[in-house]
Amino acid sequence: MFQNDLSRRIVHVDMDAFFASVEQRDRPELRGKPIAVGHAERRGVVATASYEARRFGVHSAMPSSRAKQLCPELIFVEGRMAHYREISAAIREIFERYTDLVEPLSIDEAFLDVTDNKLGLEYGTEVARRIKMDIRRELSLTASAGVSYNKFLAKIASDWRKPDGIFTIHPTRAQEFIDALPIEAFWGVGPATAKRFHEMGISTGYALRMRSFTELTDRFGAAGALFYKFARGIDSRPVKTSRVRKSVGCEETFLDDIAGFEALSERMAGIAADLTRRISRHDFRGRTITLKIRFADFTTKTRSMTALVPYVAEPAILEAGMKLLSGIEIPPEGVRLLGLSVSSPESGTGAAEATLFESIE
Repeated sequence: MFQNDLSRRIVHVDMDAFFASVEQRDRPELRGKPIAVGHAERRGVVATASYEARRFGVHSAMPSSRAKQLCPELIFVEGRMAHYREISAAIREIFERYTDLVEPLSIDEAFLDVTDNKLGLEYGTEVARRIKMDIRRELSLTASAGVSYNKFLAKIASDWRKPDGIFTIHPTRAQEFIDALPIEAFWGVGPATAKRFHEMGISTGYALRMRSFTELTDRFGAAGALFYKFARGIDSRPVKTSRVRKSVGCEETFLDDIAGFEALSERMAGIAADLTRRISRHDFRGRTITLKIRFADFTTKTRSMTALVPYVAEPAILEAGMKLLSGIEIPPEGVRLLGLSVSSPESGTGAAEATLFESIE
């Protein structure tokens, strides 16, 4: 369980401000200017911001209205997802020149296992450097890359010298590097978990490493075992070339905040119908249904329930969604987003994740 394989060479490649960089590449008049890909209207949200905009504090998932307050000169550009997917496919083709072991995490980032790469290069850093050069030469875009002996460290490393950088965490320096990390940098540590760590007096990787396996698993369950290993630079997860779908969901952001259970019930019916169609399209059968609700002040809550049989029929999905919604107190200011998702596929792939999710919530 605690063996550390130092022989692998793992690369994490992350495109720099991908959507925004594509728009600046394709439209020279936008180069050097603060831009955001997303909707400019009052209810819009920023999908990606250029580095010029990030200097003002604009970031992805930020409400468009707030982004414009921070950067009055911000230029909004409508996204072109089909175009971004074409470019992502071209990037994937570059990856596969070096290795077939490619695990996409999203449209603009992926893990690569280059231990036995197609060009026989000895060092992962050299593979990463060549990939970056190919992307720049062929697509006129930049990427950042992290290199180490496991996925945990490679992903952290890719953020270390953004944009357009390479950072390598060598096995002989890994523990020193991890000890100095802020707890927020650890994979799986969001704001809520970070708060719990700080309440325990844990703010760095070193402080985390000083805690016992028993204490961490008692406090965080299965995630505690991961934190224990990450603090010691241990991550044996392989680079997976195919990813199993673990959930299907849909959500709606309202043009105006909706108050009142009855009005939300009407919207819930439409969301349940949409989710049913998506479940059918993906031939997905999951037993856990999750409600996501975001209030006018951007506070977000989730509630889940698990059934003995999969949620596939619209009446069952709607009934479960309404049951979850009825357990939430709706503030007078109203709700800006409502969503439903189904997870825990029948194969059991998502069962552990659902348990962890519910325990954290």
